[in-house]
Amino acid sequence: MGYLMGVTALWAFSFSLIGVYLAGQVDSYFAVLLRVTLAMLVFLPFLRPGLLRGKQRLALMGLGAIQLGVMYTFFYQSFLLLSVPEVLLFTIFTPIYIALLDDLLFGRFTPIYLVTALLAVLGAGVIRYDGVDSGFWMGFLVVQGANLCFAIGQVGYRRLAADLPPTLAWHNVFGWFFIGAMVVALPAYLLFGNSAALPTTSLQWGVLAWLGLVASGVGYFAWNQGATKVNAGTLAIMNNALVPAGLIVNLVIWNRDADIPRLLLGALIIAASLWLNHWWCQRRQVAVS
Repeated sequence: MGYLMGVTALWAFSFSLIGVYLAGQVDSYFAVLLRVTLAMLVFLPFLRPGLLRGKQRLALMGLGAIQLGVMYTFFYQSFLLLSVPEVLLFTIFTPIYIALLDDLLFGRFTPIYLVTALLAVLGAGVIRYDGVDSGFWMGFLVVQGANLCFAIGQVGYRRLAADLPPTLAWHNVFGWFFIGAMVVALPAYLLFGNSAALPTTSLQWGVLAWLGLVASGVGYFAWNQGATKVNAGTLAIMNNALVPAGLIVNLVIWNRDADIPRLLLGALIIAASLWLNHWWCQRRQVAVS
């Protein structure tokens, strides 16, 4: 739990740093590539290839490709379409994806998750009810792509860790995670990147260095380690703890003129969907016991 709480505090600033200093100014594909490269460099010196079998290495690389490489590609694009508070609010769907993926792995189906997701979509509409356009909904869908990738990575990492020795020194194998992310980030930049939109100020380079070395390098290692030490319910709840933390940082420091009443109303509707989801899970647990 301490890992997850620490990373939540760390990542709370990342949304605003991207939205304020990078989005629309620095090519998003380059930003993703640099973050992944720096994070990979943090762990390459510790890498011990012999600790994992071939399939295990490929599995960890695949998780990195999805949870970091593909997720970041979606994530950075969302800031070109949405404000920072909107991006934060729409990440609230990740716990539902985690629950649905668990259902998929165990051969279950729980219709209540679809109801709560629709209620959360209503909350998203309230936030921009007088200005909903194609760009807004496209941004909403892009964030969901990022959410789904993040959820797949977390659930997959938990499953992989369950099949490995509990004494495994994860810092000696986690480099494979970032190598997998690089497999996505490098081709994406080469194919779609804009070399004319590289960082131009020391502040932008500094933000990217912080995001790569600390938020990505240290952050993803600590978060995934935390994910293996708690149950799925706690992990889902902690995925949402980032939302209020990030909103507080953005609204207090960078965005004091935001439409707070509408933002709060939409957030309350989305929170109601989460409460309904939590209530149903508790009810089901009581019925089973």
